[in-house]
Amino acid sequence: MSGPRVVAIGGGHGTAVTLRAATRYTDRITAIVSVADDGGSSGRLRELLDVVALGDVRKCLVALADEDSPLAIAFARRFEEGELAGHALGNLILAGLVGATGDLVRGIDEAARLLGAVGRVLPATTEPVVLKADSSNGEVEGQVAVSRAGRIRSVSLVPQDASPPPSAIEAVLEADQVVIGPGSLYTSVIAAAAVPELARAIAATGAQRVFVCNLRPQIPETQGYDVGRHLSALEAHGIRVDQVLCDTSAGMALGTVGLPVTDTVLTDPAGRVHDPGRLAEALVGLLG
Repeated sequence: MSGPRVVAIGGGHGTAVTLRAATRYTDRITAIVSVADDGGSSGRLRELLDVVALGDVRKCLVALADEDSPLAIAFARRFEEGELAGHALGNLILAGLVGATGDLVRGIDEAARLLGAVGRVLPATTEPVVLKADSSNGEVEGQVAVSRAGRIRSVSLVPQDASPPPSAIEAVLEADQVVIGPGSLYTSVIAAAAVPELARAIAATGAQRVFVCNLRPQIPETQGYDVGRHLSALEAHGIRVDQVLCDTSAGMALGTVGLPVTDTVLTDPAGRVHDPGRLAEALVGLLG
């Protein structure tokens, strides 16, 4: 297929949808994913094995694999009973591959090879990080706690000098299109894109930089936000974009946006989540 070089930045289900959209118009894809999660299976493995959070990496690998692949289906399978209850099999396999290879990026690449993934998934940082927020209720630490805080002024990572792998910076600088979002604004999107070296690369790239806004505010993290306020939060964290892609028919007000905006239907038939096909069509349209 080939096609434009596309980089998707964020985490979780939102970036997974972007990746499924990107596979419809290119096979030159790189996902750069937040590894700050401290809840659920990812949080437990962080404590036990001193690894970065692997859950969002797993979701993005599965999004780049064949939907009918038995291994991809197994990666998403979550145990319900016994000592493994709550763990996703893919998280355990990833942790095992990282341990076997002795390197985070090599372990993820090996998982991508096994899954037959189209493209590459890279962590936003190569070491475990803690997400910290300054909110109206004071300082909050940990992604789960931040997601429940509300009235967030800013977020940052500890340690502040945590770095992405060099291949992530190269991918951003060489991209034709950088897609930021959708996803939880502070705990997924900014948690990845505001890594200092990565934010500088986003500012320096010659790629088209697109922010895909959420369909509606996420309570309590972005309660009361419109599209413009999402964009202001990105700018306050040093994240620059050129285009805004949104769907205000789904419930998010537009607000004040000082950039070119494409406001179009992006939802699935049920109107609840982004539809990969519609998102792909809109992203291709922006590339012209």
